[in-house]
Amino acid sequence: MDFLDTYSIKARLFPALIAVLPAFVLFLLAGSWKDPGLPEIMTALGIGVLFYAMADIARRAGRRVQRKLFKESGGFPANTELSHLDTTLDSGTKDRFRNFLATQIGKAAPTGESEVADPVGTAGFYAECYNYLRNNTYDTERFRVLFNENIGYGFRRNLYGLKPYGIAINLLAVLAACWLYRYQPAFAMLSQGQIFIQGGFAFVHALYFIFAVTKRAVLEASKTYARQLTMCCDILMRETKA
Repeated sequence: MDFLDTYSIKARLFPALIAVLPAFVLFLLAGSWKDPGLPEIMTALGIGVLFYAMADIARRAGRRVQRKLFKESGGFPANTELSHLDTTLDSGTKDRFRNFLATQIGKAAPTGESEVADPVGTAGFYAECYNYLRNNTYDTERFRVLFNENIGYGFRRNLYGLKPYGIAINLLAVLAACWLYRYQPAFAMLSQGQIFIQGGFAFVHALYFIFAVTKRAVLEASKTYARQLTMCCDILMRETKA
């Protein structure tokens, strides 16, 4: 049943579905749906297993890409949204959030001067602050916006991890379509018009993977999630006062 939760469906299954769409379109075009036989029935039954396997591949590919991106940037990215030097949030909001988190973890909040004088100690303070935030924002109902941003990041990360698979599936689907049209086997057949449909869809699908599924898109989603995690201080502060 874990496979049916919202995160798994939107962040893992959906990227997998997008990656295998050319093969699925070929299956729909070449299948005998007026008089379906054993090949169509067996293939339809196997689609569910295929999607589950692809969702698992999406998850692993996404994590592999994430490790690569973090390695390129020098390790796991630190949250800097509360730093005096960061300009993501206005200074008043940062002061409120920083003082609140300092109270929760029992440490003094750094000043602008101490951030420069003691970068190691400052990094440790902010690491504890964001550990506190992550550990107290697991409730997906209370922190619905954060949960959605996490899904958005997971979707882009996993889809980016599947990028080479998606492009390869496009090529294989077109080659398979040409083979079916040339030899017209008993289990499947394609007309010239269907060949053009398959080729046109594969072309648009490949363009989407090449130009829309990018490292930049993943990093933007990561930054958006980090900002929203910081903004969760507002909810925690209201609940603490209540």
